[in-house]
Amino acid sequence: MMHKYKISEAKNCLVDKHIAFIGDSRIRQLFYSFVKIINPQFKEEGNKHENIPFEDRISSVKVDFLWHPEVNGSMKQCIKVWTEWSIKIHNGSNEALSQYKTNITSIAPLLEKLAKTSDVYWVLQDPVYEDLLSENRKMITNEKIDAYNEAAVSILNSSTRNSKSNVKMFSVSKLIAQETIMESLDGLHLPEKSRETSAMILMNVCCNKILKPVDGSCCQPRPPLTLIQKLAACFFTLSIIGYLIFYIIHRNAHRKNKPCTDLESGEDKKNIINTPVSSLEILLQSFCKLGLIMAYFYMCDRANLFMKENKFYTHSTFFIPIIYILVLGVFYNENTKETKVLNREQTDEWKGWMQLVILIYHISGASTFLPVYMHIRVLVAAYLFQTGYGHFSYFWIKGDFGIHRVCQVLFRLNFLVVVLCIVMDRPYQFYYFVPLVTVWFMVIYVTLALWPQIIQKKANGNCFWHFGLLLKLAFLLLCICFLAYSQGAFEKIFSLWPLSKCFELKGNVYEWWFRWRLDRYVVFHGMLFAFIYLALQKRQVLSEGKGEPLFSNKISNVLLFISVVSFLTYSIWASSCKNKAECNELHPSVSVVQILAFILIRNIPGYARSIYSSFFAWFGKISLELFICQYHIWLAADTRGILVLIPGNPTLNIIVSTFIFVCVAHEISQITNDLAQIIIPKDNSSLLKRLACIAAFFCGLLILSSIQDKSRH
Repeated sequence: MMHKYKISEAKNCLVDKHIAFIGDSRIRQLFYSFVKIINPQFKEEGNKHENIPFEDRISSVKVDFLWHPEVNGSMKQCIKVWTEWSIKIHNGSNEALSQYKTNITSIAPLLEKLAKTSDVYWVLQDPVYEDLLSENRKMITNEKIDAYNEAAVSILNSSTRNSKSNVKMFSVSKLIAQETIMESLDGLHLPEKSRETSAMILMNVCCNKILKPVDGSCCQPRPPLTLIQKLAACFFTLSIIGYLIFYIIHRNAHRKNKPCTDLESGEDKKNIINTPVSSLEILLQSFCKLGLIMAYFYMCDRANLFMKENKFYTHSTFFIPIIYILVLGVFYNENTKETKVLNREQTDEWKGWMQLVILIYHISGASTFLPVYMHIRVLVAAYLFQTGYGHFSYFWIKGDFGIHRVCQVLFRLNFLVVVLCIVMDRPYQFYYFVPLVTVWFMVIYVTLALWPQIIQKKANGNCFWHFGLLLKLAFLLLCICFLAYSQGAFEKIFSLWPLSKCFELKGNVYEWWFRWRLDRYVVFHGMLFAFIYLALQKRQVLSEGKGEPLFSNKISNVLLFISVVSFLTYSIWASSCKNKAECNELHPSVSVVQILAFILIRNIPGYARSIYSSFFAWFGKISLELFICQYHIWLAADTRGILVLIPGNPTLNIIVSTFIFVCVAHEISQITNDLAQIIIPKDNSSLLKRLACIAAFFCGLLILSSIQDKSRH
């Protein structure tokens, strides 16, 4: 993966450094492209056959081009590179190649000596496009260039005895030229785009080990294990050993209960013993499996074991998979168990197809295409809408504000992310969606749990209590508006310790404020929709029988027409967006239009409400795990690239990595559910003791994390 260096990053990396490009016109091209990363306004001017200096005095960066087209006595003084001019000057003779080998041999020890204290790169010669070469360059052939390159590589690699040469071969420009030289204007010099890529790769080679960008996968060492990661590795290792011991003991005990032979019939008679699975066994088994899964996570995205590649967006890489999964989703359909609006099967289906679309969006790099980006923002908003709708409905109908319910939800939402924060050494805010739904769940809980607690059973159709609940929602909306337009107050709240440890990213909470603000109203919209829907349902205004339209035929047709028009209007507006910042500013207020339109289109017709896609619903049940796991075992470099398990075969690679990714997500979902039953007991006294232990664990984790941060700085 190649990191695209910004001007500030390049200057920061090269501060107080002196870089020299020595060679002919093609090295001069590389020099110009390299300098333009530091200063895009630098002009290609001056005598072509002279030295060209560049200096950025603010950052004290000095880059020089030294004109030495041949390996001769003059170059020996500078200790550098040969290029194509040697072939031209000597008319491509074999004597020139022999002399070149002699000259390379004489400067090789000097290059090795220089390479002990500086980085020295020998740029292999690019191929030419012989059909476009002018008459005075016809003697430059790819066959001769290959001979010169082979000679340079052979001599430089054999210049040191019993050790590897310190002079590094820069061959990437040659590889790029093999694909793009036919676009050259003169058959000799690379097109501008190709040379810019070569220069950017050279910048990666020089700077990745200094700045350590996540999406620059070459030329930097594997990050050292932190103390927390080492402790996690020990814990999972002990869990695996503990489970294996438990399994062996259990198997030996089972063998003692061998089937006995019935003396009368002569047949084996089995001892039927139903041994219940103990909580300890489930606990050890779950942590054993989780330990193996986390080892895979680490190998994929931290150990530099597998390759990674950059994303390149095309319309076909996004829309063709979308059509494919749509066909599969329609093909696998079943009848719903109930025909209520947003029933469980339907919400699972909704989550499923949205998650699959988001996954395709991420792996195809479609965020660069603004219309797709705006529609994906609606899908993220729809997840949060379901958060508001689902949790409000539960608390309103059940009236269960107990600590067990809160702990269950928080555990299921956060368990995987907390483990990944520890194993992958990433801040909590990095997995931004989980902090978002966690905070909104707590907001919903506090809003409804605070005095006066108003639930459906208490209200019982009483307008006074309904009005009281609407006042609560109005106050919530007021708080949302205040925080949305008061960045300072928002940042002060979330910059307090220990909240700062959870919500800071790169030393500040701006990213968290941006994410929260982008969908600030949609959870409120979900709560309000749930309240209105449940009130209408209580008064039996809706017809939710099988095959029945939600309202009378006339009202249903009108609402369907309005919904379709609203849905298409939003899509037209999103597709016509020109400025991401301006569209993001409008998004919080208008995203609910398309969400409500979809809900009505999906639920007004009785036949649509009576069926669901089991294919999408299956993925919907593990949507959270899919969203989080993609960061490290499907995508790579913290979502900036694509994981490559099978190099050279993109189709097979995506099939294999996707299969593993989905299986892992499903397994983690099962592990989370199993552990939730054990770690979060229904008995309040036991639960409080567990919470005290969990609080102590997190305090220790925060302290260790703070110590690590200080040691890094």
